[in-house]
Amino acid sequence: MKYMLLVCGDDTADSSGMAPVEPWVEDLGDRNVRLHGHRLALPADAVTVRVRGGEVLRTDGPFAETKEYVAGFDILECDTLEEAVEAAAKHPVATIGAMEVRPFWPMDGEEEGEPEIRALDAELTEALRERDADRVLACYAPDVTAFKGGTERHGTAALRKAVEDVLSDVTGPLTREVLEFRVHIDESIAFGNALVRLRGTRTDGGPLNDVLRVTTGYRNAGPRWQIVHEHVSTETSTEERS
Repeated sequence: MKYMLLVCGDDTADSSGMAPVEPWVEDLGDRNVRLHGHRLALPADAVTVRVRGGEVLRTDGPFAETKEYVAGFDILECDTLEEAVEAAAKHPVATIGAMEVRPFWPMDGEEEGEPEIRALDAELTEALRERDADRVLACYAPDVTAFKGGTERHGTAALRKAVEDVLSDVTGPLTREVLEFRVHIDESIAFGNALVRLRGTRTDGGPLNDVLRVTTGYRNAGPRWQIVHEHVSTETSTEERS
């Protein structure tokens, strides 16, 4: 189960004798207990946002004036709450501040985010079948980086040209069949590996029947996932089979 560890500092405490945090991070990382984490800027750099009566109210600084503040966070993967508490107790800041250990909200069924990513992949398949370049590009983040055939493309404007070239080389529907698809999700990012077959009829009348190895990086962009990185290599092609 995943736990959020809020590292709470105390601006009145003397941290000069505190042990370094790096060994704690390395130990939990080596044991695959700590998945992610980061230090936060001081409360003075915070901005508090409230909406009242439709008006956005912005205040510089933390939402509450207190000597204790959230100095950072870590995401832990532990079998039990006791294991998470034990890990929190070994954090150096625990000797001068406090650690708040809070379980993630439980999710049922598939890994959180996986249904959305698989739906995104299905949307890509349908968009290619419909030969809809705009619909294809909507699956990608504006700052996407894509690699294919030794060519690197940055942004959806550059990717559009590649998509339109593929579509202009075939007549009729372009069939995208996913032969294998594995995905690993870590909070707001995910990585997928797929084996994809593209089938269609080329404009010269010849067959298109390519098998591609596709490695994909995804980012959770607020309400939906988008593709931010894509690397495509050809496993087999029409020419290789002829």
